[in-house]
Amino acid sequence: MKIIKNLAGIALASALAVPAFAQDPTFFRIGTGGAGGTYFPIGGTIANGISSPPGSRACDQGGQCGVPGLIAIAQSTTASVFNNAAVQNGELEAGLAAADVTRSMYLGEGKFDGKPHPKLRIVANLFPEDLHLVMPKGTTISDLGDLEGKRVGIAQAGSGTQVAVLQMLDAWGVNRDNMDEAELNNSQSAERLADGQIDAYFYAAGWPVAAMVQLASTKGMSLHSFTEEDLAKINEVIPAYIPSKIPGGVYEGVDSDVLTPAVSAMLVVSADLSDELVYGLTKALWNDNTRKLLDNGHAKGKQITPDTALDGVAALGVPLHAGAEKFYKEAGLLK
Repeated sequence: MKIIKNLAGIALASALAVPAFAQDPTFFRIGTGGAGGTYFPIGGTIANGISSPPGSRACDQGGQCGVPGLIAIAQSTTASVFNNAAVQNGELEAGLAAADVTRSMYLGEGKFDGKPHPKLRIVANLFPEDLHLVMPKGTTISDLGDLEGKRVGIAQAGSGTQVAVLQMLDAWGVNRDNMDEAELNNSQSAERLADGQIDAYFYAAGWPVAAMVQLASTKGMSLHSFTEEDLAKINEVIPAYIPSKIPGGVYEGVDSDVLTPAVSAMLVVSADLSDELVYGLTKALWNDNTRKLLDNGHAKGKQITPDTALDGVAALGVPLHAGAEKFYKEAGLLK
């Protein structure tokens, strides 16, 4: 479809500050993830695209094409669980978060039983996050059951990866009682693996992951390729995780395609944000200027498109923000 034209000259009022037409700044915090992952660079690109600080040159004059008066800031966090909780509590205006975690937290299900997060709202489906099970170069396992008794990085507490990984491992009889788990971010995990302090680690992110690119080119690494049967089993345990593939050649020394489960990354905001603000930032997300930023940034940016913005959203059970819904209806993407 034809990319939605630039947002320019629209005066918006924010629930967070005084009206943007006065050109007083509206600060907009976006929770991302660790610096060595995918959320942080993608979040930074989105923040750049939707920003248009007071005094900026107009979009049609070569300036920024975001929401007038908006200053969006990408903040490094522990990712999905933290971001959603912070959006719910008003500590962040937006965050990147995995679809499965967002659903569980919104509804108060699973690990979050009895603790719903009713203020969570979706702006867009962004890109698939592929689960990387990283091991030392030359190492292979048959299935997740082989990790029993091993030293395993299960990602940070507060991350969607950890929530999902513990569910997956449990399906093969592996848990905190029979493995030596380590709660580490992606960069820490790569360093520990390189130093021989852990035997394997999990991380869900859009490829290529910077810390793994470095690990692969220095110490070397291998990635576990799941069987189709195991992918089906994981999908039964966590329906939001669907079969995916990391192409061979993405990481040095990993020459064959890697079959692995993946979950969608979502851009989530608070229901407390005004419809006008979210309409404006959604429109800015899909304008030509932001398109260029996404195409020239992290490799996953090219997969963030208006044509896939609503993929899986209706089935997720978490509402679109009314401002985003208005934009998608006007753009002909939602009936």
